[in-house]
Amino acid sequence: MLMQQRKDKTMPRRGPAKRIKIQPDPIYGNLMITKLVNGAMKDGKKSASEKQVYQAFEMIKEELKEEPDKVFEKALANIRPTMEVRPRRIGGAAYQVPIPVRGSRQDSLAIRWLIESARARSNAQYHTFAKKLSAEIIEAMKEEGGAVKKKQEMERVAEANRAFSHFRW
Repeated sequence: MLMQQRKDKTMPRRGPAKRIKIQPDPIYGNLMITKLVNGAMKDGKKSASEKQVYQAFEMIKEELKEEPDKVFEKALANIRPTMEVRPRRIGGAAYQVPIPVRGSRQDSLAIRWLIESARARSNAQYHTFAKKLSAEIIEAMKEEGGAVKKKQEMERVAEANRAFSHFRW
């Protein structure tokens, strides 16, 4: 019995990780916006993060004359990856095996890339994080910007390694 537990190294010792239930954001009632706020948060300062995200949404509303939550959903849809590569060790060699991305991981990757791309923008043109984030969301909606490039690169690598898809486990 003890030997059986040691062989299965993919399972955490205390069972599967519990999912934390999050509340939808108070203004738009959208879970993804809450995830964006939580992802953009630094040093546990959620109110500062909320302020920046909602400022970015106001800028989107002024610029595009559309509902910012709908623009954000379109942008996320353009950022979500469908395939990714995972290393798989077979006979001493590590192969990059393409696998489909789970739904929850698609969301977390999309939000992470959106925030990273917004933070990476130059301070010369955009002075605040709200301006950077609004510009990144608008570009992602138009299928441009750093986050969409990251998705395309990931899917290009998965496509290039399609020959190893038979190693999928």
